[in-house]
Amino acid sequence: MKFFIDTANLDQIKEAQELGVLDGVTTNPTLMAKEGITGYNNIINHYKAICEIVEGDVSAEVISTDFEGMVREGEALAELHSQIVVKIPMIREGIKAIKYFSDKGIKTNCTLVFSAGQALLAAKAGATYVSPFIGRLDDISTDGLGLIQEIRLIYDNYGFDTQILAASIRHTMHVIDCAKIGADVMTGPISAIDGLLNHPLTDIGLATFLADYKKGN
Repeated sequence: MKFFIDTANLDQIKEAQELGVLDGVTTNPTLMAKEGITGYNNIINHYKAICEIVEGDVSAEVISTDFEGMVREGEALAELHSQIVVKIPMIREGIKAIKYFSDKGIKTNCTLVFSAGQALLAAKAGATYVSPFIGRLDDISTDGLGLIQEIRLIYDNYGFDTQILAASIRHTMHVIDCAKIGADVMTGPISAIDGLLNHPLTDIGLATFLADYKKGN
């Protein structure tokens, strides 16, 4: 399972990279704005800065909703760095753009996916990643993890290469549950990754080992 961090915060990206388990980064206009990154040139430079920190794929989102605009933006983003994955919304024009980029050998991430049917269309169009937003589904009392299971079954049935990127991860148990189900990638906050480190028995055991070591010195 690949670990992506969902943020535009460079310090958090560096922290995850230094942990040694980071495989990539996802971000979006909302996360950029949260860090005070606005304006085309500033956003472009920020994507470049992220690519200098990580070694894996970096999803960069288009803001156009028409085919021509998505193609224009996506081609410009793809030229920034070989690690850039063009992030496309799950809409009719988005599917057309994903097919266009797939034929051109440009990696894509189909975002804002909330149903198995949408995930099927994205895979048919050749998306590199599909991003079902499980946390947002949970927020409206819908089974986000169940959607991951459905997509996994469909993709396995037909041998689709599209990777399931579990997005809108809220907490550490989301990570564990997605790993059990077979999501190819998870993307979430640094806290969800850090949570995997923690267990009270580890803390107690280490404290005991250190105390026993001190007794003999």
